[in-house]
Amino acid sequence: MQNRDGIEIEKIRPKSIAETEGLLIGDLLLSINGHRLNDSIDFMFYRSEAELNIDILRKGRKIPVKLIPREAEDIGITLKPFKIKRCTNNCVFCFVSQLPKGLRKSLYIKDEDYRMSFLYGNYITLTNLSTQDKKRIVQQRLSPLYISVHSTTKTVRNTLLGNQKASDVLKELKFFKENKIRMHTQIVMCPGYNDGKELQKTIRDLYGFYPYISSIAVVPVGLTMHRRLAIRTVEKEDAIKAIEIIDSFQKRFKKKHGDPLVYGSDELYIKADLNFPSLKDYGELPQIENGVGMVPLFMSQAKKLKVSDNIPKRKKYLTFTGMSFYPYLKRFSDRLFEKENIDINVTPVENTFFGKSITVTGLLTGRDVIRALSDKTGSHECLLMPDTVLREGEDVFLDDISKKDVERALGIKVKVVEPSPEGILKGMEAVS
Repeated sequence: MQNRDGIEIEKIRPKSIAETEGLLIGDLLLSINGHRLNDSIDFMFYRSEAELNIDILRKGRKIPVKLIPREAEDIGITLKPFKIKRCTNNCVFCFVSQLPKGLRKSLYIKDEDYRMSFLYGNYITLTNLSTQDKKRIVQQRLSPLYISVHSTTKTVRNTLLGNQKASDVLKELKFFKENKIRMHTQIVMCPGYNDGKELQKTIRDLYGFYPYISSIAVVPVGLTMHRRLAIRTVEKEDAIKAIEIIDSFQKRFKKKHGDPLVYGSDELYIKADLNFPSLKDYGELPQIENGVGMVPLFMSQAKKLKVSDNIPKRKKYLTFTGMSFYPYLKRFSDRLFEKENIDINVTPVENTFFGKSITVTGLLTGRDVIRALSDKTGSHECLLMPDTVLREGEDVFLDDISKKDVERALGIKVKVVEPSPEGILKGMEAVS
């Protein structure tokens, strides 16, 4: 997607090179050293030269500006975000389509933008790439990309995507392999569609693109009570069978390459009621943001954690989590109390907004948190709130309940913390 008017400067850092050389908020960057700029990725790609000759547009007037950045120094500008390409698929499991009415408009945006995949690890299906998009990905080495495959059988995949015109994903993956673009892939497992033999076939086909396909994650489908299409949730037996398939491939791949390549998400092991693999079996945790290896990493960090003497032992703290992570966070809090005499009351919060089958912490709403903790605050010093429940860069839940709303409703001070063992302890230390 191109922007004929250039890229707008949204912020300028005080005392930066950009400010010194006279750039202003609202200026439009048209080109760098003769290269046209369409979005922030173009800017990132072309700004690496020692001397930057930038054409800007200010109040209808074209102005040349020369910048000579000092080595490894950012020139000090923040660019206005580009307009995101939207998804035109109608996936049978699309989470956006399972949202109730009345939420803020931004939650209903379905993105399908290769730039967001490169920059932030968003998963894309490759169904809206133009020839020019592919050329740019290769030219600018936009790698790795994060790709939702689901199935390598065209009819099955297109049914899951709700898009019978979607191209053959194997051809798309072959193009990126031939051009040496790295890829991380995911399979959202939907019972009756892409499990069992179909899951085996998909993993086998994806392995054919190794090492350019660097990881494969198998994730159970997430279904809210607001879903419109008939699709079955992943039950314990489904999860056990999927993990058996994953284990068989992992053994083969590790023996041949020393790389497991394919991983089950944490939720899959929780549903199966099976122990997690050792943390070392997750390699460099390539898909931790996709819920692969989060719990093993947390438990490993908890064992090695050194507790600061600055945390007072006489105070009581309160925190909460989703139903799936509760046993592990409770184990951590019990250990802290037994070994360090640090008292953290962990409360599991059931998701009544999306439905009981949604058990992850990141999809809890403010209303459910308030409901679950309404009679729990008591003598607690502070509520430690995991930052995963809040919108990035803001202090509001999915249902627009804010941190201050929670403080007022519960009558307790709230401290937002990183949901790691160290983050929890730092939060307690900060309110001491």
